[in-house]
Amino acid sequence: MNIKSMLNQFRVPPDTKVKLRDHDPAWEGDAKLSQEERRQAAEELLEKNIDELTEAQGLLYASDKWSVLVILQAMDAAGKDGTVKHVLSGVNPQGVDVTSFKRPSEEELDHDFLWRCVKALPERGKIGIFNRSYYEEVLTVKVHPELVVKERIPDAEPDRKKFWKNRYESINDFEKHLSRNGTRIVKFFLNVSRDEQKRRQLERINDPAKQWKFEPGDLVERQHWDEYMDAFETLLRETSTKQAPWYIIPADKKWVCRSLVASILAHEIRQLDLQYPQLSDDQMQNLQQGKQQLEAE
Repeated sequence: MNIKSMLNQFRVPPDTKVKLRDHDPAWEGDAKLSQEERRQAAEELLEKNIDELTEAQGLLYASDKWSVLVILQAMDAAGKDGTVKHVLSGVNPQGVDVTSFKRPSEEELDHDFLWRCVKALPERGKIGIFNRSYYEEVLTVKVHPELVVKERIPDAEPDRKKFWKNRYESINDFEKHLSRNGTRIVKFFLNVSRDEQKRRQLERINDPAKQWKFEPGDLVERQHWDEYMDAFETLLRETSTKQAPWYIIPADKKWVCRSLVASILAHEIRQLDLQYPQLSDDQMQNLQQGKQQLEAE
């Protein structure tokens, strides 16, 4: 699959009504190939794009004009951590910041819902990864609107459509502002099926090396599966924009998910048309003098 077909298949166009039942979480690629052939092709593509991301990150740092913000949203056990680990395995750790957002602290609740994410935004020259993000405010908080009370917002009415409409608008305005000021935003929804989530959660419980990942609260949220799917469909429709698109990534097969994320992210960074800084005449003269000095030793 070429990159244009990939973008068309997985990117959510602005103002598009999204039905997740139309997006197969177990998609594996070209049905004409055997699963082993598909898997091998995906792994080769992942390796190629890891190399490209490694080079792109160095260029991003050197140019010092753009930053890249990658947002990962998904249900529990969809593979967010593994995706970060594999896709960015070749990138210089000094050029990447990964932030995971958990339950907000009292200090964070005393600020607007974007505040804690603003503090973690990547600086120019860096890639920032948000493992969950301000989108939790139109996901978890929407499924559990009683959480709005803890935010102590004057005259908040989470039972009204206007409240959520305002949140989507705030997010879109925020992302438009970031884009205007040199942050490329790429958003991935890792689309895992309910059956596959169950299998992975049981694997955590049964594997001593993974038991530390299991939290009883994950099963509580699983009971709200349909509500979460509704919330995801709405946010995908309301917040996929030209400057900050959403990509719906099939996540039941980890090798598919990682290959697609790496390919799309590498493409998005390529679109920045990054260049190494042009040296001034004085800088070029200093280079030549330094070269001559070293060669004379």
